[in-house]
Amino acid sequence: MSGLTTHILDTAAGRPAANVAVRVSAHRAGVVSLLSETRTDADGRARLVEGADLAVGGYRLEFAVADYFRGSGAAVSDPPFLDVVVIDFSVADPAQHHHVPLLVSPFGYSTYRGS
Repeated sequence: MSGLTTHILDTAAGRPAANVAVRVSAHRAGVVSLLSETRTDADGRARLVEGADLAVGGYRLEFAVADYFRGSGAAVSDPPFLDVVVIDFSVADPAQHHHVPLLVSPFGYSTYRGS
């Protein structure tokens, strides 16, 4: 099944990051178009783009992590060190499934192409 999904893990608390606002936009030929806005479920997961809507080109994911950490009761500076985590990536084969996990804490994050 093709498409785009994410999974966010709160590495500071050792649990899925539920209710995180996530935006995905396409960046092609200098044109930016918002494709979806959603929130992660209780397991920190979200389906972002269905397979038929995925095309070759650039994409941007935006994760509102400061709002999540404030809501979880974590100590967050004002202004927060990380407010919105932005991940720019490209899709070369839209027939493949693209999964972009985010491992995050109030002071750092990492990502990779998952399965």
